[in-house]
Amino acid sequence: MSSLLESLTSFDPDLLLQPAVALRLQVSDNDSESTVHKHRKGQLILALHGSVTCKVPDGLWLVPPHCAVWIPGGLMHRNQVSANGRLCFLFVEPDVAALPDQCCTLRMTPLLLELIQRLATLPQDYATTGPTARLVAVLLDELEQMPTAQLYLPISRDKRLRRIAAALMADPSNRYTIAEWATQVAMSERTLARLLIRETGMTFGRWRQQLHLLVALQRLAGGMSVQLVSGDLGYESVSAFITMFKKATGKSPARYFADQSSRG
Repeated sequence: MSSLLESLTSFDPDLLLQPAVALRLQVSDNDSESTVHKHRKGQLILALHGSVTCKVPDGLWLVPPHCAVWIPGGLMHRNQVSANGRLCFLFVEPDVAALPDQCCTLRMTPLLLELIQRLATLPQDYATTGPTARLVAVLLDELEQMPTAQLYLPISRDKRLRRIAAALMADPSNRYTIAEWATQVAMSERTLARLLIRETGMTFGRWRQQLHLLVALQRLAGGMSVQLVSGDLGYESVSAFITMFKKATGKSPARYFADQSSRG
């Protein structure tokens, strides 16, 4: 196994002109993130085990098992993988498929998972005709049809909101009210509330709940128990945490991950 940084610096997908190329990784060193970088190709980040956090200038995207995040070509980003993560990268040439021009999280079907993993085992300098080219054509057709999932935390470029987001990511159990946060960033409560709505489209309570959901998904995917995650997020009881999780996803944590595993 190698570190994420080592793996990414040893493979440059932009040197290849094939419509799509894939790279499968098992990462051992998860103490540091990849450096901020971008690709000419669009990048699909697929979590096979564990989870991936992808940071872009105006948001944070989480990739739990059997989902993927799409990053359009040319967008600066950095990635961090949870402990002992296994992932696949799919790099797609611009304009070869009708894919979003903004970041989004995509749900994966078993067929698409298998196609991407199969491509990763093949030579990436494949001919424009032949079995691999046909596999890629089917893969891209399937990818265009994948539904999105709301596993995204909008993070404004406003330095005050970024300060709050960083503090909550570092300590998600923090239960400061919006009034207390307003004091921390030298604003009135009303001004901070308006700023959050304008920059993120969410109230403070909804924004913090979304952050809790992303942190919970990441830690649960890494093998942490529901009880530990609930405590780490500052919930007074496990049942209160499960209620939040079900409200956000429509499922309990156990059912959510069971369904994700059955899709994979």
